[in-house]
This record gives sequence, C-alpha cells and structure tokens, in this order.
Amino acid sequence: MTRFFPTFGPTAEREPFWFLGGQARILLPGTATDNRLSLMEFADPAGHAPPHHVHEDEEEVWFVLDGEVTFFVGDQRHDLVPGQVAYGPRGVPHSYLVRSPEGARIAVLFSPACIEEYFRANGTPVAEAGDLPPEFDLSAVVASAEAFHLRVTGPPPSL
Repeated sequence: MTRFFPTFGPTAEREPFWFLGGQARILLPGTATDNRLSLMEFADPAGHAPPHHVHEDEEEVWFVLDGEVTFFVGDQRHDLVPGQVAYGPRGVPHSYLVRSPEGARIAVLFSPACIEEYFRANGTPVAEAGDLPPEFDLSAVVASAEAFHLRVTGPPPSL
C-alpha cells in the first residue's frame, strides 16, 4: 500500500525563528512523514558555531545552500561550500562553524524526526525581517536538550 504525505508550502509553521543567534525554519516537520525525517533550514551569521554536541537518536545530513561552513564530525573536519554535503551519524560528537563573512544557509535533514521540536521550543519568533537576534540563555537551551536525547560534549569549535 502506497502512502502519500502532504506537500508543505508557505505556512505559519515555516516562519523563521531565532535560535542561538541565527534563524531557523522547519521546512518539513516530522508530523508530515510519520516522524521518519524532518527538514530544517538554518541561516547563521559569520562566526556562528553551536557547542559540540551529540544526537543519540538522529542521523543528520547537512547541505550548504549559501556561504562557507566547516563541519566537525568526530575527529574529522569538512570545509564545505554551496552544493556540498556532510553527514553526521547519531552518537558522534559534531558541530559547525560559519566561515564566510556574509554568513551561511544550511539545509539539515534529520532522521528520524522530532528534534525539530527542540529547536522550536528553544526559539524566539522573528518579528520583522530586519530584527536583530535576541539574547539567549545557553544554559537553558542545554538544560532542555536532555529530553530530546541531545547532549553537549564541548564548547563551540574554532579554526
């Protein structure tokens, strides 16, 4: 039996929100795929780098849309430009660093889904296109990660 899932166009669910100083959007929520996968977009400024962390449940695939980004996966370093892809297996510490002065946009596929709810829960809606990111409480973001089987394993990377 073939199952069909809805196609998502512009909706309130896809509206950008601030997360750790960058903007994020949920492009395809897990609810549309029986939680098999979800797709997000991150638009981060130059120098942006989340702390090293581990997803215990999800595989991640990063696709660079704009800008230059270095991905750190385990003990490997991958310098990517638009059109290139990196893979982060579950259980392996990883992070990234935006190298390009104009920032970067990254599409991220998570499988299985549900981690997008962590990002949404810790995000702040973007009121206007020209808004600056609000201050964020990194300790609160880290504390909420445990419920999503996400744990921080080190500081943000640097070159």
